[in-house]
Amino acid sequence: MAKIVILGGSFAGLTAAFDLKRKLKDKAEVIVISKTKNFVFIPSLIWVPFKWRKPEDISFELRPVLEKKGIKFVHAEATRILPESNRVETTSGVYDYDFLLIATGPDLNFSEVEGLGPQDGYTTSICNVEHALHAGERWEEFVKSPGPIVIGATQKASCFGAAYEYVFNIEYAARKAGIRDKVEITFITSEPFLGNFGIGGVGSSQKMTEYFFKKLGIRGITNVAIEKITEDKLFLSNGQVLPFKYAMIIPPFLGVKAIRDSGLGNEAGFIPVDSTYRHLNYDNIYAAGVAVAVKYPEPTPIPIGVPKTGYMSEVMARVAAENIASKVLGKNHESKLSFEDIAPLCVMDAGNMGVLLVASRVFKPRKYHILFPGPWSHWVKVWFEKYYLWKMRNGYTQLP
Repeated sequence: MAKIVILGGSFAGLTAAFDLKRKLKDKAEVIVISKTKNFVFIPSLIWVPFKWRKPEDISFELRPVLEKKGIKFVHAEATRILPESNRVETTSGVYDYDFLLIATGPDLNFSEVEGLGPQDGYTTSICNVEHALHAGERWEEFVKSPGPIVIGATQKASCFGAAYEYVFNIEYAARKAGIRDKVEITFITSEPFLGNFGIGGVGSSQKMTEYFFKKLGIRGITNVAIEKITEDKLFLSNGQVLPFKYAMIIPPFLGVKAIRDSGLGNEAGFIPVDSTYRHLNYDNIYAAGVAVAVKYPEPTPIPIGVPKTGYMSEVMARVAAENIASKVLGKNHESKLSFEDIAPLCVMDAGNMGVLLVASRVFKPRKYHILFPGPWSHWVKVWFEKYYLWKMRNGYTQLP
């Protein structure tokens, strides 16, 4: 019986685990090792600070869901990978493997900018549940004594979509709280233009984003890095100094420490893979999701990263799982799909509005692209959240 170890229990890890167990049944032991005990629908964290969602509304425990399908769950953090001996060291012991799938997600690199982050800095974050709850506490304080708001993403950041969704939602929340006329909202980004999204833009995304910013009275500043942050000011690389009373800034991502300490990744700790999502140097190690190394296709004045969304993570995991299963079953077939050829699908929420984004591939040139703005997009995201949580609770990863 093959032993398959999966590091991570989010979009990529959970998808791969269910796919592998369904394909291999008793021909493989599938083990999921995750430092978090819950699956969280991360796209809905934008609503938690405003109490439009509670953490329990968008999460579920991994152990019962996985064990119901015959998948072993280990609540522990991987500390080191020993690829030459096919072993993973964790906080709960050592695990051998025949195949390893790395789906660990990121570490948040708040140290990129002095004063960044909710722990040792002055800004909030919505990158995990704890940060989103802290952002909510700060929002409650802010509503009592409003002032300037700054939302955005730093140099080397990649999760631009969350920053855009949050700036639109905070504008909507300010209107609902009756303080919009007391609040100046500024959006800062390392992108070369608004609506780039880390993928070079999609169709008329630049014009559409600029239109919405103008309509809602949001000031946009592009192509800037953040030099430092103090208690009430952000210092930008273009010389501007922005005062704030509330700031949410998306940090750059790194590969997790276990990968950085194991020498399996690039300089940022992300895993280099081929179009089968197999490690370039190890035939029995695969990666999917945020853990995968991806470069923006062309230089930008300020360095930016490429988003690896939940949907993209799920697609990568399916390809990796198919290839691991083929090897276990002794088949010669390899499934291939380069990251840039994934057809992105995204619903960006904007409070009571939204935009549906569909394209033929991540980067240009594209055969087609579709942008559908409108209030219905908000309800599509609400529906998709419910559907996706139901799907994953039941292990139905064969569904769209």
